[in-house]
Amino acid sequence: MLRMERLLKTDGATMPSMSELDAMQAQAEKIRTSQVLGRSGVLLRLFEFLLQQSLAGRRPKELEIAIEVFGKSADFEVAQDAIVRVYIHKLRRKLEEHYAAAGAAEPARLVIPKGEYRLAVEPTPRLLEPAAAPAPAAKPARSRMRWISAALMISLLANTILLAAYVTDSRRAANEYRGVRDQPAWTSLLDDDRPIYVAVGDYFIFGEAGESMNLRRLIREFDINSRADLQQYLYEHPELADRYVDLDLAYLPIATAFALRDLMPILASRGKPVEVVLASDLSAQMLKSGHIVYVGYLSGMGMLQDLVFAKSRFKIGQTYDELVDKVGKRNYISQGGAAASGEVLYRDYGYLSSFTGPNGNQILIVAGTRDVAVMHSAEVLTKAAKLHELTQATASAPGFEALYEVSGIDRTNVSGRLLTAAALDTTSPQTRQDSNRR
Repeated sequence: MLRMERLLKTDGATMPSMSELDAMQAQAEKIRTSQVLGRSGVLLRLFEFLLQQSLAGRRPKELEIAIEVFGKSADFEVAQDAIVRVYIHKLRRKLEEHYAAAGAAEPARLVIPKGEYRLAVEPTPRLLEPAAAPAPAAKPARSRMRWISAALMISLLANTILLAAYVTDSRRAANEYRGVRDQPAWTSLLDDDRPIYVAVGDYFIFGEAGESMNLRRLIREFDINSRADLQQYLYEHPELADRYVDLDLAYLPIATAFALRDLMPILASRGKPVEVVLASDLSAQMLKSGHIVYVGYLSGMGMLQDLVFAKSRFKIGQTYDELVDKVGKRNYISQGGAAASGEVLYRDYGYLSSFTGPNGNQILIVAGTRDVAVMHSAEVLTKAAKLHELTQATASAPGFEALYEVSGIDRTNVSGRLLTAAALDTTSPQTRQDSNRR
């Protein structure tokens, strides 16, 4: 009893005013009615607990939440188990979703302040007095930025910090890459006013909680590729609603950082708008309004896959580690997925493609079955000698596709050779000038 009394002591928080109490209760009822938190389950229990504590002017500690909401014992180690923080984050996101949709017209909203375990009432930002100056240009959605940040952390993509030096040093880029950016592979992207969207192939992952609600592991499920997919899956399997946890998390292959390091100086050399987005966030509007540069695994293309292979001589095999040549009747299977670390040489396959998009825009694919192939594909487009070889093989056509066999050791692309290249007439799938190399 004494231990629980110690836990239930307030930490100096002040009681909300009557107007704040009324607004908090009114918003809480609307959130319940919206069922954004479901009709039962952990999120609703957590919401109700925080609501009662906040109405009483209390700020509960993480340990108290673990005991009262998740049924943990008083000796629960919050430093060793992030279950409370995970669900606080999830609840915060659910509240944001509510006020971005059904609750968008509300004069006030419930929020969970950063770093705190309580509910608070704040006025809806868009209903505040407007600023005199025009609004600045739109920035990427906050949720998208969180996705990208999480992906960079998991994939060790802190190397992309190096990109800033390349992008800001436009004089160096102009001198070093002039001979590259004037090639047909690049001019169709750079010589107009369309924005460029660099879509990086990402993979949605979610968490699995154990019986005691502690986070047990991260899961990558090939049939669940987005938050919407997970929600639909849980709708069809309600018995898993308290077991599978949306962590708002994705990951990128490590090769993405090295490929972007090579590609960004070219893309930024003309001063055009360039925005990096996750492939899972690529929208139909982006696909129509700007040029698209995809960077990543063949398995991460998402909505681009059908466009890419509609006019291609290739198709995806039984796995994404396999490309099937429909013309040459040959299968190309990567060894990258099973390659042992260390001094073991293995084969990987890089794929490049450029074609006209749905609105006259250009789509450039810089891909591979695994890491070393993605890195090699980026090098082909940014190294003068390799790009010259590709340009000759495709008769300088702006539309083309090419396949490279890449030799790798660990995560290093040691060498690569052009297997086949074709100039594509994107106006018709039947007209393709083949200049194959074997």
